[in-house]
Amino acid sequence: MLGPTSHTDHFTRNNLPPAEDWPEMPMEKFQYPEWLNAAVELTDVMVNRGFGDNTALIGNGRRRTYKELTDWTNRIAHALIENYGVEPGNRILIRSANNPAMVACWLAATKVGAVVINTMPMLRAGELAQIIDKAEISFALCDTRLMEDMVACAKESRFLKHVVGFDGTANHDAELDRIALNKSVRFEPVKTGRDDVALLGFTSGTTGEPKATMHFHRDLLMIADAYAKEVLDVQPDDIFVGSPPLAFTFGLGGLAIFPLRFGAAAALLEQATPTKMVEIIETYKATISFTAPTAYRTMLQAMNDGADLSSLRVAVSAGETLPAPIYEAWMARTGKPLLDGIGSTEMLHIFISNRLDDSGPGRTGKPVRGYEAIIVDDDMRELPRGETGKLAVRGPTGCRYMADERQKTYVRDAWNLTGDTFSQDEHGYFHFAARSDDMIISAGYNIAGPEVEAALLLHPDVSECAVIGAPDEARGQIVQAHIMLCAGVAADELTVKRLQDHVKQVIAPYKYPRSIKFVEALPKTATGKIQRFQLRKANQH
Repeated sequence: MLGPTSHTDHFTRNNLPPAEDWPEMPMEKFQYPEWLNAAVELTDVMVNRGFGDNTALIGNGRRRTYKELTDWTNRIAHALIENYGVEPGNRILIRSANNPAMVACWLAATKVGAVVINTMPMLRAGELAQIIDKAEISFALCDTRLMEDMVACAKESRFLKHVVGFDGTANHDAELDRIALNKSVRFEPVKTGRDDVALLGFTSGTTGEPKATMHFHRDLLMIADAYAKEVLDVQPDDIFVGSPPLAFTFGLGGLAIFPLRFGAAAALLEQATPTKMVEIIETYKATISFTAPTAYRTMLQAMNDGADLSSLRVAVSAGETLPAPIYEAWMARTGKPLLDGIGSTEMLHIFISNRLDDSGPGRTGKPVRGYEAIIVDDDMRELPRGETGKLAVRGPTGCRYMADERQKTYVRDAWNLTGDTFSQDEHGYFHFAARSDDMIISAGYNIAGPEVEAALLLHPDVSECAVIGAPDEARGQIVQAHIMLCAGVAADELTVKRLQDHVKQVIAPYKYPRSIKFVEALPKTATGKIQRFQLRKANQH
């Protein structure tokens, strides 16, 4: 039974999946009032609790306290309502790299009862258009340095009517900043319900067709009160740093929700390379890091070259499974916990994790407080310990796709099926085996092969193609394209470069094929379906 709503725009509530298709969401361990605004809890409430002078955000060469962040977001909230007419339930897309201004815009939009969709700078106009059309977004906030694709998208969209720029640097010299500057720092937040949708997290799945995962105000606080409190034991003197984009729920949790929920600070990087991560850890004495296993390998090398990362008390690894050699090397070099964990956009954040006092190589750990997990076969029968099967999980968060038939695939018998193959040992620890689908996971990014194929097929030189994930020591996997060229096109390095550059222009650059193999023919079934498993098998020889 859903609680009361403040939304006057009922689009998201009307597009929740039918109640019978929801997973079970046991709430016994977490209680929230009927009326709840997650952004208010992370700002105004923290000031009232005495954290006003604590540093909340570090970025663009300056620190912002909780009081400054609260005032900033309240001014923007006034502007959204008074100047742009935003109503509770309206969807607002935010396009930016990781910086304090993006966090402020997300918090302000949440305060006014809007439903926020955070997006990465790397998305192109065509990818943005899919999101805008699916969520019927009429309003966007965009870092002025990234306006080109956003404006191009607005010209073609039948939904997007307003694109307002904000300054992602420290200058505060853009339309939204100038309007907000003259607003009051006092704002009466919209009285949102705990079951009002606050966030849409988009995930492409294996097909490239975007799915919107729907998360309530209570969900945003729940992941902090479960994972961050129990596993990380966050304290007010902690400083978070990480590489995942705030547009990913992994990044939004680790670099905004978790620190702000407990009076801690986040140091934000627009270009979060491992080298930059090392620099910011040294500069600000960061204590908690969030990144992928490949970055920790690079950070180990930096320590061998004299970098001082001794301030870290815990390192969180997610996005792809943590190889045992990296874990062992990290522990030997630092003695500090490196915690592997698994989460998903559908579940909002990490639901199985190692612990500060209980971690080990080659294992993902045990369920976070409030969650339970089992290993099942294709018929949803629980398998004995030690056997490999599908991971099924349930807890206080769960999958709610927006108006999407794939809800019935992700949720079965009230359990969430994450698409991962796992086993559970006799001591209760879960061990990752593989992805159950064809998703390519490269350096922590999820890349759908069919989407890359579609981009390649737009090029006049490409006759047919098939894209798979190929093993790679540094990135876990890389995108590998097997391409049949049109007659007369040379199978040379110039063509490789031309096709790679083409993909980077059509879709987000990180999705481009780092490996291209030219073939005379692709393996197919009698009915003409490409047998990608044959291509993967060839990589094993």
